[in-house]
Amino acid sequence: MAAAPAIPFNDLGRGVAELRPDLDAALARVLDSGWFVLGSEGRGFEEEFAGAAGAEYAVGLGSGTDAIELALRALGIGPGDEVVTQANTCVPTVSAIERAGATPVLCDVEAAAGTMDPDSLLGALGAKTRAVVPVHLYGQCADVEAIVGLCSDRGIAVVEDCAQAVGAELRGRPAGTIGTLGCFSFYPTKNLAALGDGGAVVTNDAELDERLRLVRQYGQTDRYRHVTEGVNSRLDELQAAVLRTRLRHLPRWNARRGEIAATYTEALAGTPVRPLAVLDGRRHVFHLFVVEAPDRDALKGYLETAGIGTLIHYPTPVQGHPPYRRLADGPVPLSVSERLCDRILSLPIYPELSDDEVERVAEALRGFA
Repeated sequence: MAAAPAIPFNDLGRGVAELRPDLDAALARVLDSGWFVLGSEGRGFEEEFAGAAGAEYAVGLGSGTDAIELALRALGIGPGDEVVTQANTCVPTVSAIERAGATPVLCDVEAAAGTMDPDSLLGALGAKTRAVVPVHLYGQCADVEAIVGLCSDRGIAVVEDCAQAVGAELRGRPAGTIGTLGCFSFYPTKNLAALGDGGAVVTNDAELDERLRLVRQYGQTDRYRHVTEGVNSRLDELQAAVLRTRLRHLPRWNARRGEIAATYTEALAGTPVRPLAVLDGRRHVFHLFVVEAPDRDALKGYLETAGIGTLIHYPTPVQGHPPYRRLADGPVPLSVSERLCDRILSLPIYPELSDDEVERVAEALRGFA
């Protein structure tokens, strides 16, 4: 009897196949227009994405990393300033802070869900802190309201890293609209994905919107007239057309992710393997389904033997990487982040998984327990 086919951790080809005629039409529309940068597709996507994100303005950019960098630049943050983020994020969050010229400072996370711990954050704030970048890790909002409460009286901006959380909410407020600016990534694995790199910043502040548009194109108001320092970071027309096509499917896709997460959670009930918590007042969009296991390597090996792909997000905290080891000697302990990195595992969760595949994963989880 032939073995059942493997279940890959992700399969981007399935998402393309589902919408192939619509994607082909979107790309053809751009090719026929002969306009490839800062045209009608980009403007259309910015307007539609702002509406979907619950914001007044959206500015399309070259990547999610650029989104954080340019958000900080738009706030006037640079050399001599400190920006606090969490230790268990992906390195691009810290890379963006450094590209803006600022100095990153790390704080810890709470154990239940891996989101920024406001108590640890408070200990990391200092006289040079100009911004905080909470990461809506795995698709769930950090407690940005509590974070804003700590920062507002100190004149500290809150820039939300929403790379994994498009469509998420905190107590009814959309991710990216609670702090000063919200930064999104459209990397091909994200819930809303381009066919390459792409990003955006959302805001309700008209002045910040205008400044972001200047910074993304060399600080230029019109051709060869530059009024501020800037960079080159523009969401191209091909990616904008792809994102417009996919945006209308995002609610359905996020709902499917929630269904898969519920099946996995039920399968793990009463076992030593713990799904990271969905915290009160959060609408989780499950960019990733992450579990904490006492013996992560045993679980990973068991699932691989069953033909189920897994990944670790992330196996090393920021301060564990050689270029960033200096950040370990910061103002607060980072022990929770370090412990979680040794115990977490991500399971397959994407909308194109079939019901049979989801049940196979659930059955394997029950079998391991």
